[in-house]
Amino acid sequence: MTPLDALCAYFDRLSPATLDELGDFYAGSARFKDPFHDVTGVAAIRAILAHSFDKLPDARFQVTGRFPGEKGDAMILWRMDFTLPMTRAETTIVGATHLEFDATGRVTLHRDYWDAAEELYGRLPVLKWLMRGLARQAAAPGLAH
Repeated sequence: MTPLDALCAYFDRLSPATLDELGDFYAGSARFKDPFHDVTGVAAIRAILAHSFDKLPDARFQVTGRFPGEKGDAMILWRMDFTLPMTRAETTIVGATHLEFDATGRVTLHRDYWDAAEELYGRLPVLKWLMRGLARQAAAPGLAH
């Protein structure tokens, strides 16, 4: 099993109970960046994930695609399913992650790409209305959806 395969299997079973295994997959000085965070170190990454599970206890990750690179990196596609606390609506966020691995197969960079505006804020009633208006203003004439 490659380091990417092992990491994807870990993501598929990621839960509060498996957070202590993070150091098996991430280098001690790994960097994690997403739309809300930019931290370094396994402890900081674990804290972000623990906080996410505290706020979204039913969150589940699923890797939906993987693309190994040629220079110790990879891209994965994923989805996170959870219940939105404010509305109790079943919600899915889709995104991609760029990963870089060290010579031992541990992650040194984990950078998530997902659209917080569309995937999260746009699901809240008042913000959804505001964001649709902003999108109409920014869209090319006749091409808005």
